[in-house]
Amino acid sequence: MQKRKLGSSGLEVSAIGYGAMGLSSGYGPATDRQEGIELLRVAVERGVTFFDTAEVYGPFRNEELVGEALAPFRDQVVIATKFGWDIDPKTGEQYEGLNSQPDHIRVAVEGMLRRLKTDRIDLLYQHRVDPNVPIEDVAGTVTDLIGEGKVMHFGLSEAGVRTIRRAHAVQPVTALQSEYSLGWREPEEEILPALGELGIGFVPFSPLGRGFLTGTIDEATTFESSDIRNFVPRFSPENRKANQALVDLVKAIAERRQATPAQIALAWVLAREPWIVPIPGTTKLRRLEENLAAAEVELPVDDLQEIERAASEITVQGERYTESMQQLIDR
Repeated sequence: MQKRKLGSSGLEVSAIGYGAMGLSSGYGPATDRQEGIELLRVAVERGVTFFDTAEVYGPFRNEELVGEALAPFRDQVVIATKFGWDIDPKTGEQYEGLNSQPDHIRVAVEGMLRRLKTDRIDLLYQHRVDPNVPIEDVAGTVTDLIGEGKVMHFGLSEAGVRTIRRAHAVQPVTALQSEYSLGWREPEEEILPALGELGIGFVPFSPLGRGFLTGTIDEATTFESSDIRNFVPRFSPENRKANQALVDLVKAIAERRQATPAQIALAWVLAREPWIVPIPGTTKLRRLEENLAAAEVELPVDDLQEIERAASEITVQGERYTESMQQLIDR
């Protein structure tokens, strides 16, 4: 597996990471614990060194799973996790809204260290920007945690450019994690130029459009009752039908390159900048291997230009979040 550095931080990780959320929540029932552990360990064997989790996934169950799975390989991997939701640190009960108060961050980190079976968090993200807490206070708290050796790098998730700059002025931001794929390109407008300027790495989640760009989902597809795609406007049957043109484009390139649509979609993300590291998730071994093989797919300039021309004529339909979740996105 090739390696990449997240911006100018020097933090080196596998070119493709692994997003662990789906093992515990988001896309239907949780995966069997032992099966999840085995999949994570296979990912390590295949060269993945970058694993993403969060306290809210479960809550807590995902961090516990990741911690147990990666304990034998702790010094070989980079573990990223996230704080920021209002979660009871003892019970895991999730309240409504966000909480990035400094005291809450400290308590959250102690729980993370315990669940992840580690003495340090390699990359600690603020999961969502808390409008009630100045970002300078958040960054300052993480600076203190770095000084104590409990955290190695600071990250933000779904943060806007102004917030990124303010945080970076207090504590250098190693990476921003936000959604980015052929189906969601808004970060190209302001975010990516700012990250390039500041030397901050970019970690796209949902680089396969929550599975849509794999070509395995159409307007007739049904999801498990607990799958978040049941509630996302972009995944309404009519929007899936309207957005099929984007999948057809990826499929056409894939056939020509003897690759899969998922591999083309990931290769496109990798081709954008050398400091971009996508974190696709899966619960299936064959999909893991398919995704990781995308690191070996090189899209020539002609293909990239063709994708650009064709994609520019396609308007993706449907919001990527519910209205309540949209309100939590920092601008």
